[in-house]
Amino acid sequence: MKLKVKKNCNAHESLQDTLSFFGVNCHRPYYISSGNPIFEYPSNAFRIDFYAICICTAGDINIEVDNQEYHISKNKILISAPTTIIRFSQVSSDFRMKLLFFDKAFLLKHIVNPFFIDQLGLFKNSTFTLLNSQDRQIDKLLKLIDYLKEVTLRTTSFTADIIRTIIFNLLLEIADELALADQIASDGTQETNNLFYKFTDLVQRHSNQYREVQYYADQLFISNKYLINIVKKASGKTPHEIIDESLLKEAYVLLGNPEKTISQISYEIGFNSISAFGRFFKKYSTLSPSEYRKRQNM
Repeated sequence: MKLKVKKNCNAHESLQDTLSFFGVNCHRPYYISSGNPIFEYPSNAFRIDFYAICICTAGDINIEVDNQEYHISKNKILISAPTTIIRFSQVSSDFRMKLLFFDKAFLLKHIVNPFFIDQLGLFKNSTFTLLNSQDRQIDKLLKLIDYLKEVTLRTTSFTADIIRTIIFNLLLEIADELALADQIASDGTQETNNLFYKFTDLVQRHSNQYREVQYYADQLFISNKYLINIVKKASGKTPHEIIDESLLKEAYVLLGNPEKTISQISYEIGFNSISAFGRFFKKYSTLSPSEYRKRQNM
């Protein structure tokens, strides 16, 4: 038996909006789910504005992550960074998951290095990773999440720091498991990865204003050619492809909002005309913006 994904007229463009759909009023820089069954899911694509760790504990779900379809079943873990776009498809009636969302600024409050999370190597697909884990490791992670939920009920002077420590432990446990399949990077590869993380961070913040690769090379104080080489080495993609993917993700979210016209969307993400936006969108999705919007509302 499959649960239906509920159609709704509003786009879910942030974590708070999405949690509100489930009746959760969250104003803290972190959120831990109960793991109880959920009977309704939003139909529109939405952007996760927090870091997320999602552990499937039972059943299965079909989900689109950055417009790619994935099947998640028991003991699979989804780790995602801000700007990842999620859309639920089919959900089994026995599906259960434990979720942890947290804000980067909250976690790294006392950390000097702003790229600490990125350097853990958690995100194999630019902004997310799907990991198949074992019962023993899953139990360890779930116990940490349960302990984290217990700590959030406290109101002592050190509660926030204890919460950060537990989240760090969760991230390090997952990073350690991923590292078993990936040997420790050499110094040269580490330097390449650091520049790649800085490049993707710049793209996420400025792609709607700057689409030229030279702009990002200038910001990183490296040559255009060197930027192309490190991006290709780290991701298998060109800088232009990374920039276009960022714009496309934003377009998917904005097209889910019926209050915005296609003209408004095209200018909002940096195109000078509707026709230019239409050519760009169709190049990657094979649909025009209006066709995509109609399909989302079917």
